[in-house]
Amino acid sequence: MSPEQQILEYDRRHVWHPYAPTVGADPMLAVTAANGVRLQLHDGERHHEVIDAMASWWCQIHGYRNPVLDEALNRQRSQFSHVMFGGLTHKAAVDAVTALVELAPLDRVFLGDSGSVGVEVSLKLARQVQIARTAARGGTLTRTRIAALRGAYHGDTLGAMSVCDPIGGMHAMFSDSVPQQIFLPRPPAFAAEATEVEAWCHEADEVLDDHRDDLAGIIVEPILQGAGGMWPWSPSCLKHLRRRADELDLVLIADEVATGFGRTGKLFACEWADVVPDIMVVGKSMTGGYLTQSAVLCSDELASEVSRGPGGSLMHGPTFMGNPLASAVTAASLAIISQGQWNDDVTRIAEVMSRELASLRNEPGVIDVRVFGAIAAVQVDTPINMRRATRTAVENGVWLRPFRDLVYAMPPYICTNDDLEAMAAGMRAVVIDQLDAAQDKINHRKES
Repeated sequence: MSPEQQILEYDRRHVWHPYAPTVGADPMLAVTAANGVRLQLHDGERHHEVIDAMASWWCQIHGYRNPVLDEALNRQRSQFSHVMFGGLTHKAAVDAVTALVELAPLDRVFLGDSGSVGVEVSLKLARQVQIARTAARGGTLTRTRIAALRGAYHGDTLGAMSVCDPIGGMHAMFSDSVPQQIFLPRPPAFAAEATEVEAWCHEADEVLDDHRDDLAGIIVEPILQGAGGMWPWSPSCLKHLRRRADELDLVLIADEVATGFGRTGKLFACEWADVVPDIMVVGKSMTGGYLTQSAVLCSDELASEVSRGPGGSLMHGPTFMGNPLASAVTAASLAIISQGQWNDDVTRIAEVMSRELASLRNEPGVIDVRVFGAIAAVQVDTPINMRRATRTAVENGVWLRPFRDLVYAMPPYICTNDDLEAMAAGMRAVVIDQLDAAQDKINHRKES
C-alpha cells in the first residue's frame, strides 16, 4: 500500500470531516503538495494537479508557499510560538493590530481564534454595550436580541448559529435550541430598482420598529451573503440599516470574515454603501490562509463605554488570543494587501470570469450566473451531486467545492488569466455534467 493509500485508508476509518457523514461519505483526496494556486492531489491510484478555485475556503488569497508569509512565519518561529495574552503583549500582535488599524475604519482591536469566534465576540460586545447603556440610565435591561438577515450565515458556534437563517440556513435543525433572534427579509439584489429597495426598507422597518425595545444590535454580511447563496445585495439597504441603527440606538455589526480585504472589489464590503459599522469582524484571508486568526474591531469610544460598564471589560478571553505565529503572518499578509495590487487583481478576476461564464446564462437549467468582485457563482435548478461534481472538476484540473445548487469559485488573487480561464472551463464542465445527469434522471422516470 502506497503512503497516499495509507493516509486515505486511515482517514476513512478515523477522521470526521466538516459537513460530511462517517457512513457512505464521499471519497477523500490526499493533498501531497501545494504551491502558488495549485494543489497536488492523490486519489489512492493517481496523482492530479488542480487549480484551487476555493482558495482553501476563501482565505488563501496570496497563494500557497508565499515567500513573504513563509519568511514572517519562520522568523517568528525562531523567537517563540505562543504566549498567553492575558497580562502580556508582544511585537507580533502589536504589528498585526497596527496593520489592521491602518486599513480599517475602526481603531480598537480584539484578536480572536476564528471567524465564528469573532462573531461570538461581536454578539457579546453588542450585548455588553446595551448593558452598559442601561446601567448608565439606571434602567432594566430588555435589549438582548439581535436582528439578522434571512439568507445569512455567520458561523458554526452556538451564538453564530442563532443569527444564521433559521429556516433555509445550514443550521435550521438547531433553530429551536439556539437563542431566538429577529430576522429581517433578505435584501434585494445588488442592482435592484429603487422600488424594490423601498419595499424592502418598509418591511425591515416594520420588524425593527416592532422589536425596538428588544434589540441590542443588527448583524449583516455586508453586500454579499456567502454560504447563504453567494448573493450580492443592495448597498442602499445597508445604508438604510446604518440609519435605523443610529435612530434606534442599536449596534451595527458587519461580519466581513468572507468579504474583507478586497474580495468584493472594495477593501471592506461596507465601503460599497459608504458606511462604517459599530463593530467589524474579520478573519479568513487576514492571515493569507496560513493560520487561524480573526479580529473584532470597534471604536475606542465604544470600547471605553463597555469598559466603564458592569463587568469592566469585554468578557471573552481565548487561550490562543494574539498567537504570535498567527499575528506575525497577519501583519505580513496585510502588508501585501496595503500595497494595493489586490484591486487590479480582483477587477481582472471579475472581468475574466464574467466573460468565460457568460455562455452558461443560455443553458436550460441555469437559474443565474453571478460574478461580483473575485466571486463567481452559477446557480442551477437542481441540487449538486457533490461526488460527481468533484470528479468532473478534478478531471478538468480544478478544485471546486459546490454546495446546494451552486457551483462557485472564490480564487486566490494571484491567479493568472490562464488560471482563471481553466477555472471557468472546469466550472462549465461541472454545470453541464450536473444538468445532463438531472435530465437523464427525468428521462429515466418518464420511460419507467
